[in-house]
Amino acid sequence: MKSIAERSLELTSLFEAEIFVRLMLWRWGHPLADDEEFANGLLEGAAEALRYAVGGETLIEGIPSTDLNFVAAVCYAEQCAVETSGEDPDTLEARKTWLATVRRTLPSCFCNPSDLNS
Repeated sequence: MKSIAERSLELTSLFEAEIFVRLMLWRWGHPLADDEEFANGLLEGAAEALRYAVGGETLIEGIPSTDLNFVAAVCYAEQCAVETSGEDPDTLEARKTWLATVRRTLPSCFCNPSDLNS
């Protein structure tokens, strides 16, 4: 049986993944939601994160590498981009707010799935 990370990685090659990323950006008010290049880059970053996870690398504390899901991978990619960004402070703060909002709205995406069965 494939892991969550493997199944999520497979999703990244589908058109639906592009739609999902766009919906995530739009729904939670990301400041770059209308930037097509940014959205495509974010999806590529999520796919890269999932490839690392499939390879055994733990990227988010508390989530085993095999259990990294698509939403968490998108947020991981954005967090990495924010940490290396040289943007203006207002945009940077709005990006951090977006990350916090997604985590707060979908907390089950950012924990070990076995914790949900308790």
